[in-house]
Amino acid sequence: MTMLTRWDPFREFVTLQDRMNRLFREPFAPEGREESLTTTTFAPPVDVYEDEHNVTLKIEVPGIDEKDIDVRIENNTLTVHGERKFEKEEKEENYRRVERQYGSFTRSFTLPNTVDPEQVHANYDKGVLKISMAKKAEAKPKQIKVNVGSEKTLEGKEIKGVSKAA
Repeated sequence: MTMLTRWDPFREFVTLQDRMNRLFREPFAPEGREESLTTTTFAPPVDVYEDEHNVTLKIEVPGIDEKDIDVRIENNTLTVHGERKFEKEEKEENYRRVERQYGSFTRSFTLPNTVDPEQVHANYDKGVLKISMAKKAEAKPKQIKVNVGSEKTLEGKEIKGVSKAA
């Protein structure tokens, strides 16, 4: 069975940069390897979608306590900052492989002018941070009803609030 996978060319660069950073950091880190695992930064994946009433972001941040997540709007920019802390219960020599990324992250998004910064709600459930931003009333689409057929007018009289121009 053939499986399609979305290719992101920059993901390979991030992985390469992370490996190079580890190569140079590990031999020279006086705190040891455990500290070097906790200082990496990462960018959690984000889905952004929009409907007629809201702009919504869904950010995957599993394993992060809600108290370690900070959401702010400043100068028409939404900034999400958080930190995934390395669990100290396990000793590093017990690990065979560490693929989960630890450390702090910051993601910033420029908000469209249609978003009302006073109507922003954030909800954290099952490792997903959902930020819902309501659109301003004037930015919401307005449906115009289209009448079928023609309206008849009487000479010089109004029908349904429409006056005949002379």
